[in-house]
Amino acid sequence: MRSGVPRYVLRRGIAALAVVWGSVTVAFVALHLIGGSPVDAVVGPTVSATPGLRQQIIRAYGFDRPLVVQYGVWLGKLLTGDLGYSYQLNEPVPRVLADQLGPTCQLALAAVGVAVVVALATALLAAGRGRVVTAVVAAGEMAAVSVPQFWFGLLALSAVSFRWRLLPIAGDQGVASLVLPAVTLAVPVAGTLAQVVRAGLEQALAQPFALTVRARGVRESALRVRHALRHAALPALNLAGWLAGSLLSGAVLVETVFARPGVGRVLITAVTAKDTPVVMAVVMLSATTFTVINLLVDLVVPLLDPRLRDGRATKETRA
Repeated sequence: MRSGVPRYVLRRGIAALAVVWGSVTVAFVALHLIGGSPVDAVVGPTVSATPGLRQQIIRAYGFDRPLVVQYGVWLGKLLTGDLGYSYQLNEPVPRVLADQLGPTCQLALAAVGVAVVVALATALLAAGRGRVVTAVVAAGEMAAVSVPQFWFGLLALSAVSFRWRLLPIAGDQGVASLVLPAVTLAVPVAGTLAQVVRAGLEQALAQPFALTVRARGVRESALRVRHALRHAALPALNLAGWLAGSLLSGAVLVETVFARPGVGRVLITAVTAKDTPVVMAVVMLSATTFTVINLLVDLVVPLLDPRLRDGRATKETRA
């Protein structure tokens, strides 16, 4: 078992690096296939570049080199920790992202909190309550998962901010301006988590240990919270990687709808202007976050469930 775990971690680490490398490579190729010239991003929208100036920029940035050579140069710089400079802002890419990472993390954490609370409350109240309740809750979960975030955000903005004037319309103006974006980002996540946790609770409540706990006179609410929920949480924990990816992709739309600062808006601007260094850094950040969270989940889940730990150790020993 002890010899199998380091080998497992090594394999998962190599797979994580492969995912990050594949993501940034696909993004690099896609940026060069969508057309347009990065020279325009370097020059800026307010400057009319002469042919001579454009040629100087092309040579200085290596845009005249073959795509394979450009990719090799960029990958070599990436391996040394050099993310380059933004074509538009002429600032180091880490500084550009650092200025916008805080609002995005704030939005993502708030959305996670809303999603987890809603999902747990829904699952605990609805699991095992009968066909009618299950059908109604399942319909609500499906609607939450299926609703387009862009549409939901515009609807919430129109009703809450424009008509009732209860919350700020847009921007980053404190906690009040965070409510609608966080709820909008949390809706599909909460729907999926509620489905998974509710199904896990229903399975756990049908297990023999639940009958034993009831026979000891434990209240139904205590059975659900103290005993069954622990079993139902493991499948939900396996969704942590998907959760991170969903929040990062959803933040792009939500930050646009509510005119909030953040990495999502930076990404949209960079893609539009073909600011390759910024786009590549955002893609790498997203892929790294996704793979790291998945790796941590793979390591933590067996610690919570000894059956999985023993099964994985046996497979690694045989390998």
